[in-house]
Amino acid sequence: MFGILLGLLVLMVLAYLGWSIIWVAPIAAGVVALTGGLDILEAYKDTYMGGFVSFAKAWFPVFMLGAIFGKLMEDTGMARSVAVALTKIIGTKRAILGVLASAAVLTYGGVSLFVVVFAVYPLALSLFREANISRRLIPPTVALGAFTFTMTAIPGTPQIQNLIPMDYFKTGPMAAPIMGIIGAVIMAGGGYFYLRWRENTLTRNGETFTEPEDKNVLEKETGAPAFLLSILPLVAVLVTLNVFKFDIITALITGILLIMILNINKFKKFVTAINGGAIGSVTAIVNTSAAVGFGTVVKVVPGFEKLTEILMGIKGNPLISEAVAVNILAGATGSASGGMGIALEALGSKYYEIAMNSGISPEAFHRIASLSSGGLDALPHNGAVLTLLTITGMSHKDSYKDIFVVAVLIPVIAVVIAILFASLGIY
Repeated sequence: MFGILLGLLVLMVLAYLGWSIIWVAPIAAGVVALTGGLDILEAYKDTYMGGFVSFAKAWFPVFMLGAIFGKLMEDTGMARSVAVALTKIIGTKRAILGVLASAAVLTYGGVSLFVVVFAVYPLALSLFREANISRRLIPPTVALGAFTFTMTAIPGTPQIQNLIPMDYFKTGPMAAPIMGIIGAVIMAGGGYFYLRWRENTLTRNGETFTEPEDKNVLEKETGAPAFLLSILPLVAVLVTLNVFKFDIITALITGILLIMILNINKFKKFVTAINGGAIGSVTAIVNTSAAVGFGTVVKVVPGFEKLTEILMGIKGNPLISEAVAVNILAGATGSASGGMGIALEALGSKYYEIAMNSGISPEAFHRIASLSSGGLDALPHNGAVLTLLTITGMSHKDSYKDIFVVAVLIPVIAVVIAILFASLGIY
């Protein structure tokens, strides 16, 4: 038990310091193996790499195709076109809602979080300038739209955080729709009203819009496709996945082909975009696989049985222990998919067995795992948070308090309420 906790501490501290989980995870796994009485070399070559390779084999096509889809949406101007159209419809008087909606639609349509940040930020600047809102609220607004309810809660989202639990609980992307919708309403509604309150508070205190130092982001692209054409690939992915019940790989390929057909006049950009997406996906899949490999080592040491007893011994609904495990591991790794991967690799079979014997639907376990992955993951060392602050030119001091409220605190509250509904048999 001490070794597992020490390994988690090593993982969390080094991740917080900004060290890559690609090589930090094997070190943390080595600590667990050494204190658990395992041969370190065997634990690395067989156990750790076994978990690593198994996850990569199962999920690399999804990571790669998802990244290519997002990069094509970005490079063809389709992502920007969708965001521009939505902000125009909502208007500058509701700048926060416009940015929030733009980020949410793109994320729910399958565009990666990082692409959404780049696509939405220039528009956020324009809207916040016209509404005279402090720039410190841009990061939490984008985070609310891209890092929370569309990533983990809304049924059918093609984001990886909603897909990983399917293999462990034999479910689909629409698992526990009522719980998901309730969680989404709490996150979206609670986060939006909090940000509006912050807007009013900052305005009363005399803090309004200031120009960024980097003026290049204000340049507008020309020749972007029309909104109706641009949103078609997003709709195609969702419909193929959730209505026609095709595999996520088929859904993403459908979206990619549609983007290329609708932008055939920009074919010269295709190779660069596909290359960029494919290369970017390698880092993403390796990061998550490294975290899963750590979980595989944890699973085989003797102390894991004690850890399982403690987690399973949490009184009340077993969904509570699942939520605690996923949240803690997502916080330790600074990664929603990585933390959930560790938790489900180690405990997924146990929770599925409980679902089969307790009468609680496996769909409820799926949704709680997904929702919980989007809680403590957004601590200060989270990669998406760091990227968001860098792109927007804000510091942790400027914006993290608000990011914490909308991307950590309110999502955790949403998990608690979702568990309450599951306890009533409402999935």
